Amino acid sequence: MSADFVRQLSGSMGLKRERTLVGDVFHLDLPIVLNLILVCIFGLLILYSAVGRDPDPVLAQSLKMFAGFFIMFSVAQIPPVFFMRLAPWFFSFSVVLLLITFFYGIEIKGSKRWLKIPGVISFQPSELMKLALPIMLARYFQDRHLPPKARYIFWAIVIISIPVMLIGAQPDLGTSVILISTGVFVLFVSGISWRLVFGSLAIGFALAPALWLLMREYQRQRILILLNPESDALGAGWNIIQSKTAIGSGGIFGKGLFQGTQSNLDFLPETKTDFVLAVLGEELGFSGVMLLLILYSLLIWRGVILAVNAQDTFGRLVSVSIIFTFFVYVFVNIGMVSGVLPVVGVPLPFVSYGGTSVLTLFAGFGVMMSIQNHRRISL
Repeated sequence: MSADFVRQLSGSMGLKRERTLVGDVFHLDLPIVLNLILVCIFGLLILYSAVGRDPDPVLAQSLKMFAGFFIMFSVAQIPPVFFMRLAPWFFSFSVVLLLITFFYGIEIKGSKRWLKIPGVISFQPSELMKLALPIMLARYFQDRHLPPKARYIFWAIVIISIPVMLIGAQPDLGTSVILISTGVFVLFVSGISWRLVFGSLAIGFALAPALWLLMREYQRQRILILLNPESDALGAGWNIIQSKTAIGSGGIFGKGLFQGTQSNLDFLPETKTDFVLAVLGEELGFSGVMLLLILYSLLIWRGVILAVNAQDTFGRLVSVSIIFTFFVYVFVNIGMVSGVLPVVGVPLPFVSYGGTSVLTLFAGFGVMMSIQNHRRISL
């Protein structure tokens, strides 16, 4: 970092950051921590209703959240330079795990997404890639002139394509969409020209028919069902129809906590994972959904502030890509539950039941806090 830049930054801000116990000693960001606690408590309450008030899944999810907070705290203590140096190794390790999953993964409902270490843990390597890819792209652009030249963009696309193809072969359309979105967003933030952005979109639309031919039959079916769920109301369209029915029946204030008929009578599928938002919409109505969206929005807004305050290219790109990935999680899940996007199996952050995605999200917020609280200069 040049001396001119440091002088310009200090003079333009005109502020001196006060030392705080939470930020400078524990390297945590208090607004994010408090917001995460509220989201997790709210999520556990909705999950308790979604699983029919069975305490065992809620207890298991609570333990995963405690582990997530511990991981976030631990990651936040590590200086960002460590993540930058580790990026190629972390990315390569995640790619190797994806390759192992392709051959030795556990097949569930026709997809090989899980690796199991006997007697220890089962996890999805694709979730690690949601953190490894943005860190790798940020590391790649850190030492290169921005906006990136054509050859830099080409190799960045290669980096994005490797995990996308491996995950798409599992198949896992939802994670592939998230990785593509995150990768393209990092390229956009790095400063590529608008002409290239709109040109790429035009080419993408032109190649849409070819993409349709490359899709698997069940993926085509999901898109067709999205356009007309009633064409197979008792089959592939059942999930969307019941989800929209549950959300619509909740009205403004809902039927009351634990009073949802769609979930309690088992009309609504996958209530604790993909469609947990429908349970929230039915029981707490529009007001309950808006409360969750406000909490999400506060997290996203705070993440944007941390990204803006980052001192270097690596910190900015990592922070903005992590918070964008979180936004895509929320956007895709709400879209598929409300019937405006195909069902692609993306969980609702900190509300849906699951382990690997929760731990990865916590780790991502830990990286953002590390970048924020290990700054080299005082503002």
